Amino acid sequence: MKQAGNSNRKNFRWYMRYLHNKIGFVIVGLVIMYGLSGLLQTYRDTDLLKHEVVHEQQLAPHLTESQLAPNLRIRDFKVIKTEGNILYFGSGTYNAETGMAKFTTKEWYSWLVPFTELHKTSSRSVAHYFTTLFGIALLFMSVSAFWMFKPGTKLFSSGVYLTVAGIIAAIIMLLIQ
Repeated sequence: MKQAGNSNRKNFRWYMRYLHNKIGFVIVGLVIMYGLSGLLQTYRDTDLLKHEVVHEQQLAPHLTESQLAPNLRIRDFKVIKTEGNILYFGSGTYNAETGMAKFTTKEWYSWLVPFTELHKTSSRSVAHYFTTLFGIALLFMSVSAFWMFKPGTKLFSSGVYLTVAGIIAAIIMLLIQ
């Protein structure tokens, strides 16, 4: 027997809740991967989960400091001292006579590189379709959350307050950068 006032009619709220549920479960794995990727990107300027890699690179002889920097692609490159034909820099040496550069870098382990590349997907990459759809799904999840609870209830009101707090936190984060 059907209760009075109860209808089997599916309204917009029902569809939003249904899609929020289904899309949410689909993107759980993606959220975990992108979350880990974001954490790695945050600490990319540290030695976290990195190991030393020794490089030997043959360059043209007699390069100046300003010519050497772009060839080695080392950030904040600076020659510390010069002894004869050897230029010493933070992580190695360059023999100006032979053109041989020997230096070490700190790099992520190879199994971490795909995670770090997720946040650097270019629009020229085929993967950009995937990352664009994922971004749209996250936006949908954010907006559809407002249909989880009826307006006027305590749960809805607290959700609105938490949303405002999140927006304020995001603005503060942008301002302090």
